[in-house]
Amino acid sequence: MKLSLIINTNDPEKAWNGFRLAVASTLAGHEVKVFLLGSGVEVENIQEGTFNVRAEMEKFLEVGGEILACGTCLKIRQQKEGLCPISTMNDLVKLIEVSDKVVVIG
Repeated sequence: MKLSLIINTNDPEKAWNGFRLAVASTLAGHEVKVFLLGSGVEVENIQEGTFNVRAEMEKFLEVGGEILACGTCLKIRQQKEGLCPISTMNDLVKLIEVSDKVVVIG
């Protein structure tokens, strides 16, 4: 199955669980891509107690996942490209079109 996760939050626990789901789904044999949108583009820098989001992001990339980030959202927050390449709404549209399931976390 092709699964897309849209993370539209910088809430540490929600983002952490989103990436845990992404890792588990990838390990279960699914093709998974994550798109960071809105405040979700801030998650790379979250390391709050139990919720080390960056570590989960790195695990996801290690198991073959792909992360994209909204370029406009990064620009609004004056952030630069990090673990994931800068993408556009057109990229998000294409991602949704080819997905069997889309999950929004936020």
